[in-house]
Amino acid sequence: MRLKDRVAIVTGAGRGIGEATAIKFAREGAKVIVADVNREDVDRTVSVITEGGGEVVGMIVDVTDLGQVEKMVSDTAEHFGSVDIVVNNAGITADAQLIKMEEAQWDRVIDVNLKGVFNVAQAAAKQMKEQQSGVILNASSVVGLYGNFGQTNYAATKWGVIGMTKTWAKELGRFGIRVNAVAPGFIMTPMVEKMPEKVLEMMKGKSPLGVLGQPEDIANAYTFLASDEARYITGTVLSVDGGVVL
Repeated sequence: MRLKDRVAIVTGAGRGIGEATAIKFAREGAKVIVADVNREDVDRTVSVITEGGGEVVGMIVDVTDLGQVEKMVSDTAEHFGSVDIVVNNAGITADAQLIKMEEAQWDRVIDVNLKGVFNVAQAAAKQMKEQQSGVILNASSVVGLYGNFGQTNYAATKWGVIGMTKTWAKELGRFGIRVNAVAPGFIMTPMVEKMPEKVLEMMKGKSPLGVLGQPEDIANAYTFLASDEARYITGTVLSVDGGVVL
């Protein structure tokens, strides 16, 4: 078990990549905090981990609310004794072309995908500094690296996450804290599954492998980066995209 007895917080863990990551971490021996804004989703992920024999606590948390985030981190440290790993996975989309994008669409995506990541990382870093150890993993995207039609707000946040990742790696390394990001490509999440078949086929065609990724593919990347196998990796962005950007 690569994460045996590590304490991990996964935000946005109620479904999709976050859910797969929380389950994978638990199978690798971690004690997992399943954090999400949706209680039903949290309960489902917690149930899967519990049935598998894992140690898990569900928390309803809005990452845009610093007070809720700080309580999540402090409660985790109090309950388990430490916060060893944080996966900043919570994120949303609100797509529109530049000239049609409403201010509310811009503000909401920035609030969750950028401010939320900042809130969680800041609260976790304070705890990890006391411990002199920790791993912070942030969710970027190939959209953050290369842009995407109709996703000005989303692309801005995911590029911003990369900038924060590299900055935090420089700031926190002296405290034994590693910071990395993962940039997924087209992943078969519940949101993607609802897309028309012709759109899915188009997305598959963009990858040299001819397939869409699964949430478990990203969970595997997070697991590697969280483990001691990646002890000398910090400040990097790992693209897990099936070669879609080649």
